[in-house]
Amino acid sequence: MSGVIFRDPLEASAEDVTKGWHTADDYLSGNVRVKLQAAKLAAKTDPGYAVNVSALEKAQPKDLEASEIDVRLGATWIEKEYIQQFMQETFETPFYMRRSIEVKFSPLTAEWQITGKTIPNRHDVAAYVTYGTDRANAYRILEETLNLKDIRIYDTVEDVDGKQKRILNKKETTLAQQKQQAIKDAFQDWIWKDPERRETLCRTYNELFNSIRPREYDGSHIHFVGMNPEITLREHQKNAIAHVLYGGNTLLAHEVGAGKTFEMAAAAMESKRLGLCQKSLFVVPNHLTTQWANEFLRLYPSAKILVATRKDFETARRKKFCARIATSDYDAVIIGHSQFEKIPVSAERQERQLREQIEDIEEAISSIKYQRGESFTIKQMEKTRRSLQTKLDKLTSTERKDDVVTFEQLGVDRIFVDECQYVKNLFLYTKMRNVAGLSTSEAQRSSDMYMKCRYLDEITGGRGVIFASGTPVSNSMTELYTLMRYLQYGTLRRMGLTHFDCWASTFGETQTAIELAPEGTGYRARTRFAKFFNLPELMNMFKEVADIKTSEQLIVPGPEAKCETGVVQPSE
Repeated sequence: MSGVIFRDPLEASAEDVTKGWHTADDYLSGNVRVKLQAAKLAAKTDPGYAVNVSALEKAQPKDLEASEIDVRLGATWIEKEYIQQFMQETFETPFYMRRSIEVKFSPLTAEWQITGKTIPNRHDVAAYVTYGTDRANAYRILEETLNLKDIRIYDTVEDVDGKQKRILNKKETTLAQQKQQAIKDAFQDWIWKDPERRETLCRTYNELFNSIRPREYDGSHIHFVGMNPEITLREHQKNAIAHVLYGGNTLLAHEVGAGKTFEMAAAAMESKRLGLCQKSLFVVPNHLTTQWANEFLRLYPSAKILVATRKDFETARRKKFCARIATSDYDAVIIGHSQFEKIPVSAERQERQLREQIEDIEEAISSIKYQRGESFTIKQMEKTRRSLQTKLDKLTSTERKDDVVTFEQLGVDRIFVDECQYVKNLFLYTKMRNVAGLSTSEAQRSSDMYMKCRYLDEITGGRGVIFASGTPVSNSMTELYTLMRYLQYGTLRRMGLTHFDCWASTFGETQTAIELAPEGTGYRARTRFAKFFNLPELMNMFKEVADIKTSEQLIVPGPEAKCETGVVQPSE
């Protein structure tokens, strides 16, 4: 079976020769660069791994050249030494100032800081004329750019009541933004100019982001035991079920009418039959629980399912209903979104996770004080710590939750979440301000779902969460990042993209337009995400979990099909 199955040296065991074996489509996908390094190391001591090396070398993604990589100021995968070098060479920083004007970066808050940015005097042509203005010198503009902010200049005026307020200065802001664009253009010209720097950055980018080979799933061989013989699943449905069975966490991003209900029901039944999970919980819109049950039984007439009604989650009955879930062996349990929220994660787990984050921040603050004696990020860290403390107080509140069986005690090891766009308002930290579609507020439902997803990742190794939606991304690129946090937290952590600003600086760009304020009293700046960068690499990463189907892939349109003006088609 050489070339059909492979033994992964990272999982192999000398005591048990049955461990670590994978089919070719599984082993030759995912992060193939890491797998190749492991195979080469193992082949030095065991020649049997030479076949792994040969196969993985053929599966490697083509290395991207500098012309194929988009780099922007603020991308956190670029070492701060390169930003320091760019600043000194472009702004012609005098040698006696170079130790005072320094670029610094805090990994915890993803914040850039330029110390000594006010040191240059007004006679510095590069700082105040070429790349800056009288109101904002080049170093301040560079700092704002690194932090993904558009430079804005405000005037302070007094109103009729004598109160001071800030008003956007359109002229000065426009001039400063022109200088900001000049700095961005200079960086694009500078970053790839040096051959050694270009080679280093290309290698770093390829290792970090161009290392994933998406897996193709084929479900044509699956035998659905117990399924209604009058129903035949379509090819894309079988492939999606294979994705759930053989892959990890999955997003069924299929258009309305593509058959997501049958996909999830069949995936749950096959998973239990094959021993991949013990108990599946379906979280669906509140008004669709009965419809879901009917569709489930239509596909699997002999399935043993438990359906929650509105009365089951009344205060007097909730405890008994959760006890039934925990003590009985159901093929599937179907409940509504609001009912799912009322099943609490244990207070110990909530407290432990948030306290760990708070402790990490406090340790970072102490380290900065001790090692550098500086506080350029301490204020931001303190703000983050207070936010986490508030979040802890909010999540441990028992106002909306009773003393019932906790989520961990239910015995659920796989959840299927229908219409997952209901939980897209997940809290995130960002330095960016007033960006359309970017909110730092969250819903209790979203934070609750996030903690349960993290728990299932722990007990299943990242295989216990399946989301489904016909509109997974509808308003902003932040929704794509939120889905990746739910389903690909391990991947984001491995790539150093758990902070939203790190992710956004690598894959997106904002643009600001100055427009008249609605009340007609002046101007305001409106910022929105304008485009994606490095989209192929982002989609390869996302396709590890996303099974995407649009109408163009499901239906072949006839010659009479027309595209309506102004309507965004699925392919776009």
